[in-house]
Amino acid sequence: MTVDLDGPEPLYEQIAAVLTARIADGTYPPRRRVPSEAGIVEEFNVSRPTARAAVQLLVERGLVVTVRGKGSYVVDAPQA
Repeated sequence: MTVDLDGPEPLYEQIAAVLTARIADGTYPPRRRVPSEAGIVEEFNVSRPTARAAVQLLVERGLVVTVRGKGSYVVDAPQA
């Protein structure tokens, strides 16, 4: 799954969709860290605010929880 830089969907939503799919398929298992903002910036070639917005969207959807100073982790039982 790739990110469409010229598509109509906001980049952060596309990145959140990629990360959601990885959570669903077990790439990022429960209680394990998802990529950091810096990791998302590097992998998807986006700005840090875009990476932050993607992670925030996952938090709002109840898929990850952010632990201050440690990173963002997949919740125990993500809602698919």
